[in-house]
Formats: sequence, C-alpha cells, structure tokens
Amino acid sequence: MSVLSNMSSHSLAQNYKPEVKRPMVNFHPGIRGNPFINYTPDDEITRAYNQKQVEDLKDEVRREQLAAAGKPSQQLNFIDAIQRLGVAYHFEEEIEEALRHICDDHHYSDDKYDDLYNVSLRFRLLRQQGYNISCDVFNKFKDKNGSFRESLIGDVQGMLGLYEAAHLRVQEEDILDEALAFTTTHLKSLVKHLDHPLAVQVTQALHRPIRKGLERLEARPYIFIYQDEASHSKALLKLAKLDFNLLQSLYKKELSHITRWWEDLDFSSSLPFVRDRVVETYLWIVVACFEPQYSYARRIQTKLLVLITVIDDIYDAYGTLEELELFTEAIERWDNNGIEKLPEYMKPCYLAVLDAYKEIEEKENEERSYCVHYAKEAMKNSVRAYFNEAKWLHGEYVPTVEEYMGVALVSCDVPMFTIISFVGMGFIATKEAFDWVLNGPKIVRACSTIIRLMDDMASHKFEQERGHIASSVECYMKQYSVSEQLAYHELNKQVEKAWKDINQEFLRPTAIPMPLLTRVLNFARTGDFMYKGREDIFTNVGEVMKDNVASLFIDPVPI
Repeated sequence: MSVLSNMSSHSLAQNYKPEVKRPMVNFHPGIRGNPFINYTPDDEITRAYNQKQVEDLKDEVRREQLAAAGKPSQQLNFIDAIQRLGVAYHFEEEIEEALRHICDDHHYSDDKYDDLYNVSLRFRLLRQQGYNISCDVFNKFKDKNGSFRESLIGDVQGMLGLYEAAHLRVQEEDILDEALAFTTTHLKSLVKHLDHPLAVQVTQALHRPIRKGLERLEARPYIFIYQDEASHSKALLKLAKLDFNLLQSLYKKELSHITRWWEDLDFSSSLPFVRDRVVETYLWIVVACFEPQYSYARRIQTKLLVLITVIDDIYDAYGTLEELELFTEAIERWDNNGIEKLPEYMKPCYLAVLDAYKEIEEKENEERSYCVHYAKEAMKNSVRAYFNEAKWLHGEYVPTVEEYMGVALVSCDVPMFTIISFVGMGFIATKEAFDWVLNGPKIVRACSTIIRLMDDMASHKFEQERGHIASSVECYMKQYSVSEQLAYHELNKQVEKAWKDINQEFLRPTAIPMPLLTRVLNFARTGDFMYKGREDIFTNVGEVMKDNVASLFIDPVPI
C-alpha cells in the first residue's frame, strides 16, 4: 500500500500558515493531462498487423542499404536519412558496420566523392558515431589566403553540409569555428532566395542544427522533407511513418499511466502553488529517451522529474528557510521517522518521493540493487544544492560566478537525471558507470553548464521579479561590472564551449558505452529545446510546447 494512502484528508487541508510571509508565484497554467487518462490502445490484431509491416519494411531497408554499399555518396545519404527519420535504433549494427568501412575505405577519398557536400556529410556521420576523423579534410576548400573559397557560396547543399558538420567541432579546431561563421553568414543571406524544400531545410538548420536537435522531435518534420525528395526510398519512408505512429501509441499509453498517478497525488489541492507540468515533463523525458525498450525508464524518470519540479517550487516559491531545513534533513534521513516534524504541506511531496523510489526498488532485481543507492544519493545532492541556494536567497547574498556554478551545476539536476536515466538502461549501466556520474565527468559538467546557463538567460528576469536567487546573469554582471547584454554574450560563449566538450567526450575510446553517453547528449539537447532564444517554454507554456505535444502525442503521421 502507498504510504500516501495513510494520510488523512484532514491533515492535507491544513496546508498554510497565513501569518507566514511567503514568496508566492503565479505560474502559467500547464497542459492538462486529462485527455490522455482514458486512452484506449489499438486492439491486438491491429497492433500485430502494424508490427508485421514494420518488420517486413526493416528487411527491405536492410536490402537497400546493402545495395548501396558500393556507392559511397548513396550510402552516406541513406544512413543520414535513416538517422534523421528517427529509425536508426532499428539498424544500429548495420550503421556501425557501414560507417566503420567508410572510415577505412580509400574510395571515399576519390575525387568523385571529394566535393564539399560529400566530405561534410562523411565527416559529420563519422564524428556522430565517435570516429575521430580529422578536420583537416576541409583545408582543400580554402584559398591561398587561408579563407574559405568564395566559390563555395553558390553550392547551397555543400554549405549546409559544412554548417552541420561544423557543429561536431571540439576545442582548438579553428577551421571548424571559421566554417561555422562562414556558412552561418551566407546561409542567412541565401535562404530567402531558395526554393522548397531546400529553403525549409536551411531555415530549420539555422534554427537548430542536427547536433542540437532531438531525434524524436526532428523526425516528424524530416519525414515530410524526405517525402519530397525525388530519390527517396519508399520502404524507408513508410517505415518511418509507421514507426512514428506505433511509438506515439506507446507514449499515449505511458502518459495515461503517468497522468493517473499525478491526478491521484492531488497536488493541485495540497500544493496549489507548484507548477502542474506532468505532460510537459513527460515530453522532456520522451525526447531524451524515446526508444520503445525504455518504457519503464520513461515512466520512472517522468515521475521523479515531476516531483523534483515540485520540490524546486517548494524551495524557490513557498517554503521558509526553517521549513526547507526540515525537508532537507528528511531527505537526508530517507525514512518515515520524523515526518511529523515537516509542515503539513510538505508531507504529500515527501511521501510521494519515498513511494517513487520504492517503485524502483521493487522493479530492480538483486543484481542491480545498487541502482537504488545511487538514485537516492543523486536526489540528496540535488536537495542539498536547493538548500544552499535558499540560504543565499534568504541572506540576500550574491555569489561569485564560480561559487554560483559550483552549486548550480548540481541544482540543475543533470547529474541526478543522468543517474535516473541509467537506472532504466539495464545491465549496460554498471556500478562503474554510476560512480563515473557521481565523480562529475566533463560531459556531465558540460551538459549541466548548457542547461543551467540557458535556463538562467531565459528565466532570470521573471525570477528576479518574483524574488529569486541571483542567476548566473546577475552574478556575472556584478562580478565584472558589465551590462546584461555583455553577460549574455559571455555566457553564450561558455555554452558553445560546453558543446565542444560534449563532442570531445563522444570520440573513441569513450569513458562509458555510447548509449549511456547519448542520454547525457540528449539532456543537453533538451536544454536547447526548452530555453533557446532566452525563452523558458517549460515554465511559460505557449504555442511551441503545445504544438510539440500535439505532434508527438496526439496527431498521427498520415500514411
């Protein structure tokens, strides 16, 4: 029985102490999950028929990929299409084998395949796969003065390919920094003169390059771009459409379960001041971990991200310092003893956390029981960071940038959710992998930097209006006596540096298996999605979030 069920309705009604002055916040309403509660899945016959179609199409796509093996440019484009259509998880072994041969095959250096487009595509696909291909391959496209040749500007496909490839850069790859500046400038001026579908591709790339895009979000628009290409594979296109719709049905089923769980908690009554973001949170998790085999991982990650959002709001938007100290101590103890010391309004949240972790304990077998320990430690670390920030707020203290980031790289919850995502990954996530996360590796710090700084730049004005700790923006402005715009500029440079660090950590040999690193990469991508353009679409839910919810969870792709 859930520990929540032991609470009386009388105790939940006594939530507030009106004599206590609290920093109440009026958050934007979220997307209601009610429409998903009563989702009815397809019948078994329909599901079996669709799954049989998928298996048949996968076999056909494999045959087409083999047929392209002796045609370098065709093979590169076919692999790229598979990945961008969101179905690469069906062909991981085939793609790895093909790219390994491409990396070693001298035919790909022949003049016939040495144009800007093919060189850029080959470079990007190999870097994405972890192969440390040298950026010197782009020297041939420079003139005698060391600048990229002006004649390249007319090759829009090649320029777009170089732009995408440049986003796989690591530290000290000056030629890729130059390539990114060169292609960005000229693509922006060219885009208004281009025809469909190239105009759409360039516009989308300038908004969000492939490296920063989330595979499941980008798959749907790319389906329609690919459909308009004269040379598209009919089997691959149909597979992408069926796969998208099958996964959408799975997501609806999961969202129905999660929404029921959220409604049963009834936090709208006991904690009316917190953000109701269960649908948005589920989207955040889906785009970071979309494959069907991670259904359990998505459910538990969503529940914990919802709860950590509630805890964040308690620390930021409601609790007194004395109350927050009690909650922090309760999380440190991690048991039911002493719960009576908590204010009434905190008890439902605390007990919900215990319930969620009990669910993990019941799911994991004895051989992976260590997962629970790491998951608890990650939660404790996050809550400690929240309490440190609360002390800064109540003491009206503005830390240095370095002091702020020392806490903020934990309070952004990337370390916690990296560990939680590993819980659902099965035996590939060993005890050593969990230790690796807790030791603060470069890629986790880089991902935390991206999310923390982009979140700060998007939300700091709203947060300062409601009474919040100084963000990295205010800390930077005070420490260096600079304007807000200059602070943005410098913090954005740190974000770009962090992306280079992520790219570096993907090059072989990697510290941990690639599927685990991909979880971290996808969390960084969610930061770009949620906070790009200094807009917080998670807290301030608008049309962008609503459109993506409809695209992923409501509207099927027409077959």
